Amino acid sequence: MRRSSAASKKKSDSITSSTTDLFRSGPSKATSKEMDRIDHLFNQYANTSSNLIDPEGIEELCSNLQVPHTDIRILMLAWKMKAEKQGYFTQEEWRRGLKALRADTLSKLKKALPELEKEVRRQSNFADFYAYAFRYCLTEEKQKSIDIETICQLLDIVMGSTFRAQVDYFVEYLKIQNDYKVINMDQWMGFYRFCNEISFPEMTEYNPELAWPLVLDSFVEWISEKQA
Repeated sequence: MRRSSAASKKKSDSITSSTTDLFRSGPSKATSKEMDRIDHLFNQYANTSSNLIDPEGIEELCSNLQVPHTDIRILMLAWKMKAEKQGYFTQEEWRRGLKALRADTLSKLKKALPELEKEVRRQSNFADFYAYAFRYCLTEEKQKSIDIETICQLLDIVMGSTFRAQVDYFVEYLKIQNDYKVINMDQWMGFYRFCNEISFPEMTEYNPELAWPLVLDSFVEWISEKQA
């Protein structure tokens, strides 16, 4: 009697352990299959000699996603991947971004873009994305500032749809002024703060005594003269 109850206990233990194994192996198998598909997609666009998706690969990806390569969502995708070098995605960055987006096929990636845009435009994320956009454009080692022409294009892509009037005026000012040839991170973030804190075009809350970058003091002065 005792032996059969021990046998049935052994049997039930083995069923439990095999069920546990099944549950254990389930998600990891699915995860590894997902990663295989993400890698397969990476290899479609990667340059085989460098094992990087380079500007040519990104252009092909944009074409297949039916998105212009200057579209803000491509910059958002780079932000999601935490891509470090402009115009290049490493396999690790690609995996990080696509896994987070749960996009292991081209069609899933295409469907994920509108959701990604919503995520980035949340106020809790947008300041981080805005700062990232500047860092992403620092293409040289130890580079700390960006030329005016590139800044004007970047402002248009990153902030144009949210703060159209401020961007248009600031771009116009940057193009005609002669004091600044480049913009640094502090000035770039200052403009973000300006757009979020100062009503426009009244600008009644703007106080040059506070810690604003000088380029913004000059910008506000220029607008005031323009409006006078």
